[in-house]
Amino acid sequence: MSGAAAVPEHGAKMPRVLAIDAGGTMTDTFIVDQSGRFVVGKAQTTPQDESLGFIASAHDALAQWDSTPEEAFPSIVSGIYSGTAMLNRLLSREGLRVGCIVTAGHEDYLRLERGIQTYLGYSYSDRLHLATHFHNEPLVPRQRMKGVRGRIDVFGQEVLPLREQDVTEAAQELLGEGVDGIVVSLLFSYRNPAHEQRVAELIEEAKRAQGSNGSVPVFLSSTLYPMRRDLPRLNSTVVEAYAAEPSRTTLKAVRETTRRHGARFELRVMSAHGGTVSIETSELGRTLVSGPIGGVVGGQALARRMGLTNVLCTDIGGTSFDIALITDGRFEVTQTPDIARMLLSIPLVRVDSIGAGTGSFVRVNPNSGRPELGPDSAGSRIGVCWPEGGTETISITDLNLVLGRINPDYFLGGEIELAVAPARDAVERQLARPLGLSVEAAAAGVIELFEQTLRNEAVGQILGKGYAPADYTLLCYGGGGPLHVAGYTEAVSYREVLVPAWAAGFSAFGCACADLDYRYESTVDLPLLPAFGDEQKAGIGAMLTGAWQLLRARVAAEMAKSAIDDDQVRYTSAVRMQYYGQLNDIELISPHPAIASAAEVDDLIAAFEAAYAKVYASSARSPELGYLITHAIVHGSVDVEKPALPQLPPAAGPPPAKARRPVHWGRASEGELTDTEIFQLEQLGGGATLSGPAIVEHSATTFAIPPGRAATLDEQGIFHLTGREA
Repeated sequence: MSGAAAVPEHGAKMPRVLAIDAGGTMTDTFIVDQSGRFVVGKAQTTPQDESLGFIASAHDALAQWDSTPEEAFPSIVSGIYSGTAMLNRLLSREGLRVGCIVTAGHEDYLRLERGIQTYLGYSYSDRLHLATHFHNEPLVPRQRMKGVRGRIDVFGQEVLPLREQDVTEAAQELLGEGVDGIVVSLLFSYRNPAHEQRVAELIEEAKRAQGSNGSVPVFLSSTLYPMRRDLPRLNSTVVEAYAAEPSRTTLKAVRETTRRHGARFELRVMSAHGGTVSIETSELGRTLVSGPIGGVVGGQALARRMGLTNVLCTDIGGTSFDIALITDGRFEVTQTPDIARMLLSIPLVRVDSIGAGTGSFVRVNPNSGRPELGPDSAGSRIGVCWPEGGTETISITDLNLVLGRINPDYFLGGEIELAVAPARDAVERQLARPLGLSVEAAAAGVIELFEQTLRNEAVGQILGKGYAPADYTLLCYGGGGPLHVAGYTEAVSYREVLVPAWAAGFSAFGCACADLDYRYESTVDLPLLPAFGDEQKAGIGAMLTGAWQLLRARVAAEMAKSAIDDDQVRYTSAVRMQYYGQLNDIELISPHPAIASAAEVDDLIAAFEAAYAKVYASSARSPELGYLITHAIVHGSVDVEKPALPQLPPAAGPPPAKARRPVHWGRASEGELTDTEIFQLEQLGGGATLSGPAIVEHSATTFAIPPGRAATLDEQGIFHLTGREA
């Protein structure tokens, strides 16, 4: 939805910020002008060439300002992209032909995996039955996994020299097989990279001997992901070569599209840690999951502007339901996340997802006779209601259509016309008849099941942290969020339920709120034991400061690619820390950018104790164990232009309804078609209150307000949904 759509025109627009979110179903474009007002465009995602979906979405957005990309792009100074191309390439196994050089004896590592990785994504019952278990298909087949002798130990000491003949032979074999890139990941290289660096030199010699100098890039785990845990480090480096490197082509295609339309800005991409980076960054794999991250960053920005402390972010798209918690104004970063059934060493904003979106397929299990949702989805094909999509299995969108909750003539503002008759016929055959119910009762029952699933997942995230829903404000966004938010918040006592008027483009809004920000980390494992005196503490502080300085140099090198001088960068020093002997560490910002004394080490310990008490409980603190600084972390940030919240004119009396239509609001066992007022978002002013049943339509989404609920639109374009609390 457009925050600016309800704002009167005052002179010519000068677009300044462009944010793009290419999801699995729709591509959203968020454009901000010089006064902070914005518009959101929407178009179907074009997986074969995401630049096509982007430019169509940009046309849709700028048409609201009677403008075009050719007129608008020259004045834009900041452009941010987030998308799913890299993740889809990984999921579909359509990456580059990669070879690996590992420590001898680890050639089968990708086939063996670790037990925890092989069970990722399995239900509890499937974990108990080995008959359903299978290993992931390795990204690098066994014949391209080459082992070399030599060993660095856990302390970073060389205990067995590198056998250079092994390396030369491995390089020659891989180059002879025509690989597109060579990954090098040796044991404990994060402690001492000397062996990996020598391997890189020998590969370069082999390349020169074969005449392929420069055409086969080399990826060193000690340079890209210098972290402990060998499998996540190997996986991350392989993903960098396999999926991230070819994704540069996608990003460059988007950049070239903007330049053909007159753009002069540098295109940045959303990184998994919540900042944006240049598309020329060395570690493009850190942008593997970028789309959902934008929404969380936007949620944090909105929370700060509205004075909210705890926010539950919920994002419903066409393929998934994404959940993230913002507690005390900060989101959680996971150091070793699992993505696409792989453990990775990529810092990732903690987002939990389930395969339940508005495009999720609906089937009746022939054995149990029960309806099942997804996890597969129609995605950009929408459902049976859109014959051009070629989908034969009904989706959640089909059910909403037959219930009257979606306007078939106004999907994407009328650009796509949905067919009710085929959808109704398919729902009757595939769902209602097997369940022995009417079409409306069957559709309403499955929607109830769908929303109950979302409700349980959202509440579970809060309860799992030891909080209650009343401690959190729920923020709903995503193209399908406003349609279902009343259902998945019913009977839950959240502090508030907020639905931005631009919910469909909220992830793109979040991208526009993110600074240019690089984050680098390295494993340090520095102990702080109770017996340590001031001199030992100061020594640990000096080693930590040295690690920070090395990481700052990496940030500075990346910033230089964007022509940003070091004195323009705002640095933040952080650590991950735990009680000595415990398994889980937590992340915290250091109270000092550099540590030079025992007193400053004590300040760091005090900050850890305070952070630990917030995550767990004060009574769980165990200072008698001592402490372990596991990772050194550095953020380097540069401020960029950001969007302002809209300022809507006050409503002039009750909002006028543009139409009425019958809608089925009841559950499976009750309810009939109810005559429902339909409102157009652009006609609503600040302070407008709508009592259910009512539907608010916009070209990008539909906001459903069922009987017993009400929604008030504030002057900043945010709906406050009330009613039916626990």
